[in-house]
Amino acid sequence: MNLSERDKKHNWHPYTQHQTAASFPAIVKGKDALLWDENGKEYIDAIASWWVNPYGHSNTFIADAIYKQLTTIEHVLFGGFTHEPAVVLSEKLMEILPPNQKKIFYSDNGSTAVEVALKVALQFNYNKGIQKTKIIAFEDAFHGDTFGAMAASGITFFTEAFQGSLLEVIRIPVPTPGNEEKSIITLENLLETNEFAAFIFEPLVQGAAGMVMYSPEILDKLITICKKNKVFTIADEVMTGFGKTGKTFACNYLNKLPDMMCLSKALTGGTIPMAITTFTQEIFDGFLDEDINRALFHGHTFTANPTGCAAALASIELLQTIETQNNIQRINQSHLTFENAIKNHPKVKTTRVLGVIFALQIKTNSEESYYGNLRNKLYAFFIESGIILRPVGNIIYILPPYIITEVQLQKVYSTIEKALEII
Repeated sequence: MNLSERDKKHNWHPYTQHQTAASFPAIVKGKDALLWDENGKEYIDAIASWWVNPYGHSNTFIADAIYKQLTTIEHVLFGGFTHEPAVVLSEKLMEILPPNQKKIFYSDNGSTAVEVALKVALQFNYNKGIQKTKIIAFEDAFHGDTFGAMAASGITFFTEAFQGSLLEVIRIPVPTPGNEEKSIITLENLLETNEFAAFIFEPLVQGAAGMVMYSPEILDKLITICKKNKVFTIADEVMTGFGKTGKTFACNYLNKLPDMMCLSKALTGGTIPMAITTFTQEIFDGFLDEDINRALFHGHTFTANPTGCAAALASIELLQTIETQNNIQRINQSHLTFENAIKNHPKVKTTRVLGVIFALQIKTNSEESYYGNLRNKLYAFFIESGIILRPVGNIIYILPPYIITEVQLQKVYSTIEKALEII
C-alpha cells in the first residue's frame, strides 16, 4: 500500500469533500521551487505551498537557523517569561513595519492573528465603557476559519453552517475600479451609527476571492474615514506580507496607516506555524490598568515559540537580500510580459498583476462556483502537467516562490496557455 492509499485510511484534509475526492499525490521531497511525489513525478510549486514558502523548499539557511535554535532552547512558555529570539524578532520587525506599529502579539496562524485583532478592537472599547460591538469587512473577504475570522469572512460557503453563532459583521463593496464611490458611501453611512469597533481588510489584494485587486488611493480614503470616526483599522497581511505585492507589506503603498496588522504564512518561510498581530501604542495603552480584568486574556501554548522566531529572523534576512529583491522584480516583469501576451486571448476576460501575483479570469457563460467543474478540470490538468496551481472558480492565479527560475516560470505560463485550449 503506497502513501496515498495509507493517507485515505485516517487523514481528514482541509477544504475536501472526501466522498468525491480522488487520491492525493504523496509528496516525499522538495527543493527550491520543486516538489517530488512518491512515484518520482516532479511538480513546480507555482503557489509557494499556499503562499507560505517564498524562499524555496528545504532552504538550508532557514534550516540551519532552526537547528541552531533547537540545540539552545526549543520552546519556553511566553506567559511569565521571555527569551532572546522573541526580543530580537520584535526589534527586527520594528525596523520593517510601518512606523506607527509599536507592539507585537504572537500567536499560531493567520486565523488566530485575526482573532487577536478582533478581540483587541472589541475589548479596547469595552475597557473604556464604550458600546461598539460590530465589525465592518469587505464583501467576499477571507480572514480565516476560527470563529472571529470566519465572521469577518464573506465567502458564504465557508461560513453558512455557522450563521447565528458569529460576531455581527456588516459588509461594504470592494472598491474595485468603478465601485470606489459606492464603497465610500456605504462605509460613511454605516459609521453614522457609532456601533463599529473596527474595519478589517485585505490590503490591495483579496487572495481567496481570486486575487481581486484595488488601489492604495481608495484604501487611504477608507482608512481616513475610519480614523475620523474613531474606528480601528485592521490590515490582514497574512497573504500579502513579506514581499508578495512587490513591497515588504502591502501597507507600504499607503499614506494612511492601519492601527493593527495581521501577519503569518511567509513569516517563517513555510517552516513552522507562527503568526503576529501588531498594534499602535494607543491600543496597547488601552489595556493598562490596575484592574487585571482589563488585560488581554488571550494566549497560545506555542506563543513566541523560540524555534519559530529563529525561522522568522532567518526568513526576514533572506527577504532583505539583493538576490531576493531582484527575484521579486524579475518575476513581476515576467508576469507583466505574460499578461501582455495573454490578455487579448479570446477566452480571457481580465488579467491583473501586482508584485509576484498574477491572476487571469476566464470568460464563462455562467457564474462558476468556487469548487465547480471548470475549476476541478483546470486543477486536474495542472497537476497532470506537473504544475501546482489552485484555480478559484474561473480564476487562475500564480503566486510563486521568489526562487522560481525563469525556465520554470515560462513552463507555468505555457501550461496555462494549454489549459485555455482544453476548456
